[in-house]
Amino acid sequence: MPAVPVIDDALLQRLESADLVLFDGTFWSDDELIQVQGSGSTAREMGHVPVSGADGTLRKLARLRRPRTVFIHVNNTNPMLDESGPEHRDVSDAGWEIAEDGWNLDL
Repeated sequence: MPAVPVIDDALLQRLESADLVLFDGTFWSDDELIQVQGSGSTAREMGHVPVSGADGTLRKLARLRRPRTVFIHVNNTNPMLDESGPEHRDVSDAGWEIAEDGWNLDL
């Protein structure tokens, strides 16, 4: 799921039955591009739920217990890519992985 504009109950229910969730990790915050570039659209305006925040992916999908969860489609401005940063730690502490180029997954 590389572009998810909203996380609703129907989506949560479907994800509960998955063994592996590859989910939109494009932006850490809704205003990430504005912060980095000084202008631009928000994550939500571009059809992406941000990873952080009260209604972001980490909180909205925190109840998922069964699937392996991996962020994909991560923008190069996303601070969770910095393995020494607090954002990366937040993702890891929540049990998520961040996909890397060249990964192979056996299904």
